[in-house]
Amino acid sequence: MVGLRCLFAALLIAFAPVFAGAGERIVPAESGALAAAISGASPGDVLILAPGRHDGPVTLPFAITLDGRNAATIDGNGQGDVIRVTGPDVVVRGLTLVGSGNAHPVVDSAVKLDRSAERALIENNLMIENLVGVHVFGATDSVVRGNMIIGRQDQRMNDRGNGIYVWNAPGTLVEGNDIRFGRDGIFANASRENIFRDNILRDLRFAVHFMHTNMSEVSGNASIGNHLGYAIMFSNRTQLRGNLSLRDRSHGLMLNFANNADVSGNLIRGGTHEKCTFIYNAHRNVFVGNRFEGCDIGIHFTAGSERNALTGNAFIGNRTQVKYVGTRDMEWSHGARGNYWSDHASFDLDGDGIADAKFRPNDMMDHILWSQPAAGLLLGSPAVQLIRFAQAQFPATLPGGVRDSFPLMRAPEIAVPDDIARMEAEARPAWQYGRLDDAELDPLTSH
Repeated sequence: MVGLRCLFAALLIAFAPVFAGAGERIVPAESGALAAAISGASPGDVLILAPGRHDGPVTLPFAITLDGRNAATIDGNGQGDVIRVTGPDVVVRGLTLVGSGNAHPVVDSAVKLDRSAERALIENNLMIENLVGVHVFGATDSVVRGNMIIGRQDQRMNDRGNGIYVWNAPGTLVEGNDIRFGRDGIFANASRENIFRDNILRDLRFAVHFMHTNMSEVSGNASIGNHLGYAIMFSNRTQLRGNLSLRDRSHGLMLNFANNADVSGNLIRGGTHEKCTFIYNAHRNVFVGNRFEGCDIGIHFTAGSERNALTGNAFIGNRTQVKYVGTRDMEWSHGARGNYWSDHASFDLDGDGIADAKFRPNDMMDHILWSQPAAGLLLGSPAVQLIRFAQAQFPATLPGGVRDSFPLMRAPEIAVPDDIARMEAEARPAWQYGRLDDAELDPLTSH
């Protein structure tokens, strides 16, 4: 017993300097009080901001917690970043943040995490009409969780800032945020080993936008009513799993110079989509268990995209299931298991779940219509129907293109949570009603 008391006393002495410097303080909502409290604080202190308005901008140079308990506002007065974090292990929680500057070159933000701001936690804040919500500027192992970010609407979409901007910040976790308006919901550039999951992204240009971002995960997100859902550009080894793209305008998913991606379990549901998925010069990607539904084009492959594997996917009710202009034959099945095609009329006499007839989604007339749209006037003519009948009887006359040798008889089901389905039904994106002057955004060039 005496030994245990001595050990306990020794531990208290060893940790006394740590506990002595830490404390919880109330900061009144008075002019200059917050800056004075930060200046007088010690590493480890917790500053509880009283309800009301507090002056910004402020800088956090060491480990400290700012907690607004969902009742305090920090106003940056239009000057730079509302909160700039330069020290490690900072926590910013439960605050309303408004009034950032509007300078794009320095990326004015509600919260900016500098390179030295490792292991920051930014959670459960409300950020309203700042240029950028959170700018993770090289800070490693940061967590941005559970925030609501409402971007600006007073400028052209391309002139606004992003909800969350991650630059060269390995280990960043962006999770459970609700981001609306502004330019892109989450923009990651020159980064790696990031995780972006379970976010809701609405009324934006791109929901998630990757540029030169490698070995990262995009999972469980919902893109609703944006111009484009998930734009993966010049990036390698991205995991895109279990995401939703609902009522997005142009594409649900775009891979542009993106290689070795794992694309699985995603639902892209159109009604407004031009293309569920656009694959542009992208190679060695795997598509498994996705559902592409109700778009003008299910998947558009172009620009020499090669060695991509597709199996277990569903193509349902797309006006054109696949658009591929090329002379090579591409087999879209793997391990004697292909994809489901809603327009494939076939039987399964042996009951193994695989259609008894192979499927080719395109014929020579499709190629003519893509290259000569005016030929669509002849689509219902006897000559066109005769050509299509002949090709069906003599497959050797078909051009190169996609072939599924083992079509599935049943489509994979992907459920939409009730709250997300309600947002989808209530979505009223500005572009759908012609209220945006830059609605004709080019997903490949205007990034």
